[in-house]
Amino acid sequence: MQAPKTKPVLVIGGPTASGKSGLALAAAEAFGGTIINADSMQVYAELSILTARPSAADEARAPHRLFGILPASEACSAARWQGLAVAEMEAAWCQGRLPILTGGTGFYIRALTEGLSEIPPVPAEVRAEVQELRAEIGEAAFHARLADVDAVAGRRLPPGDRQRVLRAFEVYLATGRTLTDWHAGAPVTPVPGARYLTIVLDPPRQVLNAASDARFDAMMAAGALDEAAALKALHLDPALPAMKALGVPELIAHLAGELPLAEAIAAAKRATRQFAKRQQSWFRNQIEPETRVDAQYSESLQQEIFPKIREFLLTTQN
Repeated sequence: MQAPKTKPVLVIGGPTASGKSGLALAAAEAFGGTIINADSMQVYAELSILTARPSAADEARAPHRLFGILPASEACSAARWQGLAVAEMEAAWCQGRLPILTGGTGFYIRALTEGLSEIPPVPAEVRAEVQELRAEIGEAAFHARLADVDAVAGRRLPPGDRQRVLRAFEVYLATGRTLTDWHAGAPVTPVPGARYLTIVLDPPRQVLNAASDARFDAMMAAGALDEAAALKALHLDPALPAMKALGVPELIAHLAGELPLAEAIAAAKRATRQFAKRQQSWFRNQIEPETRVDAQYSESLQQEIFPKIREFLLTTQN
């Protein structure tokens, strides 16, 4: 008796500037794929240059989904992205295409492949109450309140991570259970029958650092400062995720007269290198890919990677 058919998904992860987008595009062309964004910042419409979103030329070569779909005034959660990604995966399968998820937001990828714990929605009045409490007692005292009820979240989340600290406290207030307890529960798998091939690009640190510096220079040449100025003009809450995208705080500080441009660029590059280091650590310790490539993507790697994708697709057809 033959095993039932499964739904193939190619996942390409890794730190910023590792070449994920290039590999995803090459794989989409070779295997009839639809590229689905798994980067928490590339979802925002106003951040095309500063998040290195695929160009119009790239999008003409293969279908791209979930890029630039939300305004910077909104916050995208893992659960929201998960729902959008599942819908795009289903659409790709219906069209006979291979969903290719690519991005550096490891938690998004894990939310899809392993599932999220099903947490009840928080009522609007509870959310408002929590926001008022934080405004009244201040960032440090509010974080201490969270640590009192959820020590794990208190250690894991810094006081300045406004969105996630608020989320952790409002879940506790609304449900009587900590976010840590909810996450410890059995996760809800969003796509029964899906089968994943995960490839992680993990280049040497010095290669990654050089690539991220060069990419930021290219962003500046492409108009990153103008993009930051347009975002600044929206007068959004600085705590929104889009306002914390790599390069945004530093360039906005320059536009506000707080930093010379050269210092802002240097600070943005430094923040990017530090972020890439954290991403690398996450992908090394929190996920077990079928294939890990210790190099930045180049066309020569197709000889190593593509046969594994081809074999994976053959096994899902049986």
